[in-house]
Amino acid sequence: MSSHRKPRTRILTSPGSRRTAAGLTTAALASVTLLSQSAEAAPRQPAPTIEEVKQKVDDLYRQAEVATQKYNGAKEQADQQRGTVDRLLDESARRTQKMNDARRELGVYASAQYRTGGLSPTAQLLLARNPQQFADRSHLMDRLTGRQQQAVADYQEQQAAAGRQRAEASRSLERLTETQASLKESKKDVQDKLAEARQLLSRLTAQEKARLAELERKKEAEAKRKAEELARKQAEKERKERADRDRHDGPGPGTGSGSPDGGSGGGQADGGTYSGKAAKALAFARAQMGKPYVWGATGPNSYDCSGLTQAAWKAAGVSLPRTTWDQVKAGDRVATKDLKPGDLVFFYDDISHVGMYIGDGKMIHAPKPGASVRVESIYYMPIYGSVRPA
Repeated sequence: MSSHRKPRTRILTSPGSRRTAAGLTTAALASVTLLSQSAEAAPRQPAPTIEEVKQKVDDLYRQAEVATQKYNGAKEQADQQRGTVDRLLDESARRTQKMNDARRELGVYASAQYRTGGLSPTAQLLLARNPQQFADRSHLMDRLTGRQQQAVADYQEQQAAAGRQRAEASRSLERLTETQASLKESKKDVQDKLAEARQLLSRLTAQEKARLAELERKKEAEAKRKAEELARKQAEKERKERADRDRHDGPGPGTGSGSPDGGSGGGQADGGTYSGKAAKALAFARAQMGKPYVWGATGPNSYDCSGLTQAAWKAAGVSLPRTTWDQVKAGDRVATKDLKPGDLVFFYDDISHVGMYIGDGKMIHAPKPGASVRVESIYYMPIYGSVRPA
Protein backbone atom coordinates (compact mmCIF):
# COMPACT_ATOMS: atom_id res chain seq x y z
CA MET A 1 0.00 0.00 0.00
CA SER A 2 1.46 3.29 -1.18
CA SER A 3 2.18 6.14 1.30
CA HIS A 4 0.37 9.47 0.86
CA ARG A 5 2.77 11.49 3.02
CA LYS A 6 4.34 14.49 1.33
CA PRO A 7 8.02 13.95 0.92
CA ARG A 8 10.19 16.25 3.07
CA THR A 9 12.12 18.95 1.27
CA ARG A 10 15.76 18.27 1.56
CA ILE A 11 17.76 21.36 2.38
CA LEU A 12 21.17 22.01 0.83
CA THR A 13 21.48 18.61 -0.55
CA SER A 14 23.35 19.65 -3.66
CA PRO A 15 26.87 21.15 -3.72
CA GLY A 16 25.53 24.13 -5.66
CA SER A 17 23.01 24.97 -2.97
CA ARG A 18 25.64 24.73 -0.29
CA ARG A 19 27.91 27.10 -2.23
CA THR A 20 25.04 29.64 -2.61
CA ALA A 21 24.27 29.69 1.13
CA ALA A 22 27.90 30.06 1.99
CA GLY A 23 28.14 33.01 -0.38
CA LEU A 24 25.16 34.71 1.19
CA THR A 25 26.59 34.22 4.68
CA THR A 26 29.96 35.63 3.62
CA ALA A 27 28.28 38.68 2.01
CA ALA A 28 26.27 39.36 5.17
CA LEU A 29 29.36 39.14 7.34
CA ALA A 30 31.22 41.43 4.95
CA SER A 31 28.40 43.98 5.10
CA VAL A 32 28.44 43.98 8.91
CA THR A 33 32.23 44.41 8.88
CA LEU A 34 32.04 47.29 6.41
CA LEU A 35 29.33 49.02 8.45
CA SER A 36 31.41 48.62 11.59
CA GLN A 37 34.47 50.00 9.84
CA SER A 38 32.45 52.91 8.43
CA ALA A 39 31.16 53.77 11.87
CA GLU A 40 34.68 53.64 13.26
CA ALA A 41 35.99 55.68 10.34
CA ALA A 42 33.38 58.46 10.82
CA PRO A 43 35.27 61.76 11.29
CA ARG A 44 35.44 62.96 14.87
CA GLN A 45 35.73 66.59 15.87
CA PRO A 46 39.30 67.09 17.07
CA ALA A 47 39.65 68.36 20.61
CA PRO A 48 40.31 72.13 20.61
CA THR A 49 43.83 73.23 21.36
CA ILE A 50 44.47 75.22 24.50
CA GLU A 51 45.11 78.26 22.28
CA GLU A 52 41.66 77.82 20.73
CA VAL A 53 40.08 77.45 24.17
CA LYS A 54 41.81 80.64 25.34
CA GLN A 55 40.63 82.50 22.25
CA LYS A 56 37.08 81.25 22.76
CA VAL A 57 37.07 82.24 26.44
CA ASP A 58 38.50 85.69 25.63
CA ASP A 59 35.84 86.16 22.96
CA LEU A 60 33.09 85.16 25.40
CA TYR A 61 34.37 87.62 28.01
CA ARG A 62 34.43 90.37 25.40
CA GLN A 63 30.92 89.50 24.23
CA ALA A 64 29.83 89.59 27.86
CA GLU A 65 31.34 93.07 28.17
CA VAL A 66 29.40 94.21 25.10
CA ALA A 67 26.22 92.85 26.68
CA THR A 68 27.20 94.52 29.95
CA GLN A 69 27.45 97.90 28.23
CA LYS A 70 24.00 97.31 26.71
CA TYR A 71 22.72 96.46 30.18
CA ASN A 72 24.36 99.58 31.66
CA GLY A 73 22.83 101.78 28.97
CA ALA A 74 19.38 100.25 29.41
CA LYS A 75 19.62 100.59 33.19
CA GLU A 76 20.68 104.23 32.96
CA GLN A 77 17.83 104.91 30.56
CA ALA A 78 15.35 103.05 32.77
CA ASP A 79 16.45 105.05 35.82
CA GLN A 80 16.00 108.31 33.90
CA GLN A 81 12.61 107.23 32.56
CA ARG A 82 11.51 106.13 36.02
CA GLY A 83 12.41 109.58 37.32
CA THR A 84 10.48 111.18 34.46
CA VAL A 85 7.43 109.02 35.17
CA ASP A 86 7.54 109.87 38.87
CA ARG A 87 7.81 113.57 38.06
CA LEU A 88 4.93 113.43 35.60
CA LEU A 89 2.74 111.54 38.03
CA ASP A 90 3.49 114.13 40.72
CA GLU A 91 2.69 116.95 38.30
CA SER A 92 -0.48 115.17 37.23
CA ALA A 93 -1.55 114.88 40.87
CA ARG A 94 -0.92 118.60 41.40
CA ARG A 95 -2.86 119.44 38.25
CA THR A 96 -5.72 117.26 39.40
CA GLN A 97 -5.72 119.06 42.73
CA LYS A 98 -5.84 122.43 40.98
CA MET A 99 -8.67 121.16 38.77
CA ASN A 100 -10.57 120.05 41.87
CA ASP A 101 -9.99 123.47 43.47
CA ALA A 102 -11.36 125.15 40.35
CA ARG A 103 -14.33 122.79 40.37
CA ARG A 104 -15.05 123.59 44.00
CA GLU A 105 -14.99 127.30 43.20
CA LEU A 106 -17.53 126.71 40.43
CA GLY A 107 -19.58 124.76 42.93
CA VAL A 108 -19.68 127.75 45.26
CA TYR A 109 -21.15 129.90 42.47
CA ALA A 110 -23.59 127.18 41.47
CA SER A 111 -24.84 126.79 45.05
CA ALA A 112 -25.31 130.53 45.47
CA GLN A 113 -27.27 130.80 42.23
CA TYR A 114 -29.35 127.75 43.08
CA ARG A 115 -30.38 129.34 46.39
CA THR A 116 -31.60 132.38 44.48
CA GLY A 117 -33.81 130.13 42.38
CA GLY A 118 -33.44 127.87 39.38
CA LEU A 119 -30.57 125.86 38.01
CA SER A 120 -28.01 128.40 36.93
CA PRO A 121 -25.79 128.16 33.86
CA THR A 122 -22.87 127.63 36.25
CA ALA A 123 -24.56 124.62 37.81
CA GLN A 124 -25.44 123.28 34.37
CA LEU A 125 -21.80 123.68 33.36
CA LEU A 126 -20.61 121.94 36.51
CA LEU A 127 -23.01 119.03 36.08
CA ALA A 128 -22.61 118.64 32.33
CA ARG A 129 -20.89 115.56 30.91
CA ASN A 130 -18.81 117.73 28.59
CA PRO A 131 -18.16 121.09 30.29
CA GLN A 132 -15.92 122.23 27.42
CA GLN A 133 -18.67 121.88 24.86
CA PHE A 134 -21.13 123.58 27.19
CA ALA A 135 -18.76 126.48 27.87
CA ASP A 136 -18.27 127.05 24.16
CA ARG A 137 -21.77 128.39 23.97
CA SER A 138 -20.97 132.07 24.14
CA HIS A 139 -24.50 133.17 25.02
CA LEU A 140 -24.24 131.25 28.28
CA MET A 141 -20.82 132.72 29.04
CA ASP A 142 -22.23 136.18 28.54
CA ARG A 143 -24.62 135.60 31.46
CA LEU A 144 -21.77 134.89 33.88
CA THR A 145 -19.98 137.60 35.83
CA GLY A 146 -16.32 138.34 35.15
CA ARG A 147 -15.18 136.42 38.25
CA GLN A 148 -17.37 133.46 37.32
CA GLN A 149 -15.96 133.49 33.80
CA GLN A 150 -12.44 133.40 35.26
CA ALA A 151 -13.41 130.45 37.45
CA VAL A 152 -14.75 128.59 34.42
CA ALA A 153 -11.60 129.40 32.43
CA ASP A 154 -9.36 128.19 35.28
CA TYR A 155 -11.31 124.95 35.52
CA GLN A 156 -11.04 124.32 31.78
CA GLU A 157 -7.33 125.09 31.79
CA GLN A 158 -6.60 122.77 34.71
CA GLN A 159 -8.76 120.03 33.23
CA ALA A 160 -6.91 120.18 29.90
CA ALA A 161 -3.48 120.34 31.60
CA ALA A 162 -4.30 117.36 33.80
CA GLY A 163 -5.33 115.38 30.71
CA ARG A 164 -2.05 116.24 28.96
CA GLN A 165 -0.02 115.23 32.01
CA ARG A 166 -1.82 111.89 32.27
CA ALA A 167 -1.23 111.17 28.57
CA GLU A 168 2.46 112.06 28.83
CA ALA A 169 2.87 109.91 31.93
CA SER A 170 1.20 107.02 30.11
CA ARG A 171 3.62 107.33 27.16
CA SER A 172 6.59 107.47 29.52
CA LEU A 173 5.38 104.35 31.29
CA GLU A 174 5.21 102.53 27.96
CA ARG A 175 8.79 103.56 27.13
CA LEU A 176 9.92 102.45 30.59
CA THR A 177 8.31 99.04 30.09
CA GLU A 178 10.15 98.61 26.77
CA THR A 179 13.46 99.62 28.34
CA GLN A 180 12.97 97.21 31.22
CA ALA A 181 12.42 94.39 28.70
CA SER A 182 15.68 95.33 26.99
CA LEU A 183 17.37 95.42 30.40
CA LYS A 184 16.19 91.88 31.13
CA GLU A 185 17.38 90.61 27.75
CA SER A 186 20.86 92.16 28.16
CA LYS A 187 21.16 90.70 31.65
CA LYS A 188 20.39 87.19 30.37
CA ASP A 189 22.88 87.64 27.53
CA VAL A 190 25.65 88.54 29.99
CA GLN A 191 24.83 85.58 32.24
CA ASP A 192 24.76 83.15 29.30
CA LYS A 193 28.17 84.27 27.96
CA LEU A 194 29.82 84.07 31.38
CA ALA A 195 28.29 80.65 32.06
CA GLU A 196 29.65 79.33 28.75
CA ALA A 197 33.12 80.69 29.54
CA ARG A 198 33.08 79.08 33.00
CA GLN A 199 31.99 75.77 31.48
CA LEU A 200 34.86 75.80 28.98
CA LEU A 201 37.40 76.52 31.72
CA SER A 202 35.96 73.84 34.02
CA ARG A 203 36.67 71.14 31.42
CA LEU A 204 40.41 71.81 31.34
CA THR A 205 42.79 69.37 32.93
CA ALA A 206 45.45 70.53 35.38
CA GLN A 207 48.03 70.34 32.59
CA GLU A 208 45.85 72.39 30.26
CA LYS A 209 45.25 75.00 32.95
CA ALA A 210 49.02 75.28 33.45
CA ARG A 211 49.45 75.75 29.70
CA LEU A 212 46.72 78.41 29.71
CA ALA A 213 48.48 80.24 32.55
CA GLU A 214 51.73 80.13 30.56
CA LEU A 215 50.00 81.70 27.54
CA GLU A 216 48.66 84.47 29.81
CA ARG A 217 52.16 85.13 31.15
CA LYS A 218 53.54 85.42 27.63
CA LYS A 219 50.77 87.82 26.65
CA GLU A 220 51.38 89.95 29.75
CA ALA A 221 55.14 89.98 29.12
CA GLU A 222 54.64 91.22 25.56
CA ALA A 223 52.19 93.88 26.73
CA LYS A 224 54.66 94.97 29.42
CA ARG A 225 57.44 95.27 26.83
CA LYS A 226 55.30 97.54 24.68
CA ALA A 227 54.35 99.65 27.70
CA GLU A 228 58.00 100.12 28.61
CA GLU A 229 58.73 101.18 25.03
CA LEU A 230 55.93 103.77 25.17
CA ALA A 231 57.20 105.03 28.54
CA ARG A 232 60.71 105.43 27.09
CA LYS A 233 59.38 107.41 24.11
CA GLN A 234 57.21 109.63 26.31
CA ALA A 235 60.13 110.35 28.65
CA GLU A 236 62.35 111.22 25.70
CA LYS A 237 59.66 113.51 24.29
CA GLU A 238 59.30 115.27 27.63
CA ARG A 239 63.07 115.79 27.92
CA LYS A 240 63.17 117.37 24.48
CA GLU A 241 60.22 119.65 25.26
CA ARG A 242 61.87 120.74 28.52
CA ALA A 243 65.14 121.42 26.72
CA ASP A 244 63.32 123.46 24.07
CA ARG A 245 61.59 125.55 26.75
CA ASP A 246 64.87 126.16 28.56
CA ARG A 247 66.53 127.34 25.34
CA HIS A 248 63.60 129.60 24.50
CA ASP A 249 63.09 131.11 27.97
CA GLY A 250 66.71 131.18 29.06
CA PRO A 251 67.97 130.60 32.60
CA GLY A 252 66.55 132.58 35.44
CA PRO A 253 63.67 132.68 37.91
CA GLY A 254 60.25 131.66 36.76
CA THR A 255 61.55 129.25 34.14
CA GLY A 256 59.24 126.29 33.63
CA SER A 257 60.86 122.94 34.32
CA GLY A 258 58.38 120.17 33.76
CA SER A 259 54.89 119.25 34.73
CA PRO A 260 53.33 120.55 37.95
CA ASP A 261 52.95 117.12 39.46
CA GLY A 262 56.30 115.81 38.28
CA GLY A 263 54.66 112.90 36.47
CA SER A 264 55.44 111.73 32.99
CA GLY A 265 53.43 113.68 30.46
CA GLY A 266 51.48 115.41 33.17
CA GLY A 267 49.32 118.28 32.00
CA GLN A 268 51.72 121.22 31.66
CA ALA A 269 49.83 122.50 28.61
CA ASP A 270 46.73 122.77 30.77
CA GLY A 271 48.31 124.98 33.40
CA GLY A 272 47.91 122.24 35.99
CA THR A 273 44.10 122.23 35.77
CA TYR A 274 43.79 118.87 34.08
CA SER A 275 46.62 117.25 36.01
CA GLY A 276 45.01 118.35 39.30
CA LYS A 277 41.66 116.77 38.42
CA ALA A 278 43.37 113.70 37.01
CA ALA A 279 45.33 113.28 40.25
CA LYS A 280 42.07 113.17 42.23
CA ALA A 281 40.53 110.67 39.79
CA LEU A 282 43.63 108.47 39.92
CA ALA A 283 43.77 108.61 43.70
CA PHE A 284 40.20 107.34 43.81
CA ALA A 285 40.94 104.58 41.29
CA ARG A 286 44.04 103.44 43.18
CA ALA A 287 41.96 103.21 46.36
CA GLN A 288 39.73 100.64 44.61
CA MET A 289 42.63 98.29 43.81
CA GLY A 290 41.79 94.71 44.72
CA LYS A 291 38.02 95.16 44.58
CA PRO A 292 36.31 92.58 42.34
CA TYR A 293 35.01 93.10 38.85
CA VAL A 294 31.24 92.62 38.80
CA TRP A 295 29.32 93.34 35.62
CA GLY A 296 26.89 96.25 35.98
CA ALA A 297 28.53 97.43 39.24
CA THR A 298 29.35 101.07 40.00
CA GLY A 299 30.81 100.69 43.50
CA PRO A 300 31.59 101.08 46.24
CA ASN A 301 32.40 97.39 46.78
CA SER A 302 32.80 96.27 43.16
CA TYR A 303 32.98 97.74 39.66
CA ASP A 304 32.79 96.98 36.00
CA CYS A 305 35.18 98.80 33.67
CA SER A 306 33.07 101.88 32.87
CA GLY A 307 31.64 101.94 36.39
CA LEU A 308 35.18 102.43 37.75
CA THR A 309 36.12 105.23 35.35
CA GLN A 310 32.81 106.99 35.94
CA ALA A 311 33.21 106.82 39.72
CA ALA A 312 36.87 107.92 39.60
CA TRP A 313 36.21 111.03 37.55
CA LYS A 314 33.12 111.81 39.60
CA ALA A 315 35.46 112.01 42.62
CA ALA A 316 37.33 114.71 40.68
CA GLY A 317 34.12 116.65 40.02
CA VAL A 318 33.71 115.50 36.41
CA SER A 319 30.48 113.78 35.35
CA LEU A 320 30.88 110.96 32.81
CA PRO A 321 28.15 108.90 31.12
CA ARG A 322 27.64 105.30 32.18
CA THR A 323 28.69 103.26 29.14
CA THR A 324 31.97 102.98 27.27
CA TRP A 325 30.11 103.93 24.09
CA ASP A 326 29.14 107.27 25.61
CA GLN A 327 32.33 107.85 27.59
CA VAL A 328 34.40 107.68 24.40
CA LYS A 329 32.50 110.79 23.22
CA ALA A 330 32.94 112.68 26.49
CA GLY A 331 36.16 114.52 25.78
CA ASP A 332 38.90 115.28 23.29
CA ARG A 333 40.51 112.44 21.36
CA VAL A 334 44.17 111.81 22.20
CA ALA A 335 46.83 109.81 20.35
CA THR A 336 48.39 106.95 22.27
CA LYS A 337 51.82 108.60 22.18
CA ASP A 338 50.35 111.75 23.78
CA LEU A 339 48.53 110.06 26.67
CA LYS A 340 48.58 111.74 30.08
CA PRO A 341 47.64 110.29 33.48
CA GLY A 342 43.86 110.34 33.85
CA ASP A 343 43.10 109.86 30.15
CA LEU A 344 40.62 107.12 29.27
CA VAL A 345 41.86 104.34 26.99
CA PHE A 346 39.26 102.29 25.10
CA PHE A 347 39.71 98.82 23.64
CA TYR A 348 38.46 96.62 20.81
CA ASP A 349 36.63 97.74 17.70
CA ASP A 350 33.32 97.52 19.55
CA ILE A 351 34.62 99.83 22.34
CA SER A 352 33.58 97.32 24.97
CA HIS A 353 36.30 98.04 27.54
CA VAL A 354 37.94 101.09 29.14
CA GLY A 355 40.77 101.78 31.56
CA MET A 356 42.37 104.89 33.09
CA TYR A 357 45.91 105.75 32.03
CA ILE A 358 48.40 106.22 34.90
CA GLY A 359 51.58 106.82 32.90
CA ASP A 360 54.46 104.64 31.66
CA GLY A 361 52.19 102.73 29.30
CA LYS A 362 50.00 101.41 32.12
CA MET A 363 46.41 101.78 33.28
CA ILE A 364 44.13 101.00 36.20
CA HIS A 365 41.05 99.06 35.15
CA ALA A 366 38.44 96.53 36.22
CA PRO A 367 39.42 93.70 33.85
CA LYS A 368 36.83 90.89 33.71
CA PRO A 369 34.81 88.45 35.85
CA GLY A 370 37.02 86.59 38.29
CA ALA A 371 39.59 89.41 38.38
CA SER A 372 40.02 92.50 40.56
CA VAL A 373 40.79 96.15 39.89
CA ARG A 374 44.50 96.24 39.01
CA VAL A 375 47.30 97.94 37.10
CA GLU A 376 48.07 96.52 33.66
CA SER A 377 49.72 97.46 30.41
CA ILE A 378 47.46 99.30 27.98
CA TYR A 379 48.77 96.91 25.33
CA TYR A 380 47.17 93.88 26.96
CA MET A 381 44.18 94.44 24.64
CA PRO A 382 43.90 96.02 21.18
CA ILE A 383 43.51 99.79 21.63
CA TYR A 384 40.57 101.51 19.96
CA GLY A 385 41.40 105.06 20.99
CA SER A 386 41.76 107.44 23.92
CA VAL A 387 39.94 110.46 25.33
CA ARG A 388 40.84 113.29 27.71
CA PRO A 389 37.63 113.82 29.69
CA ALA A 390 38.30 117.21 31.35
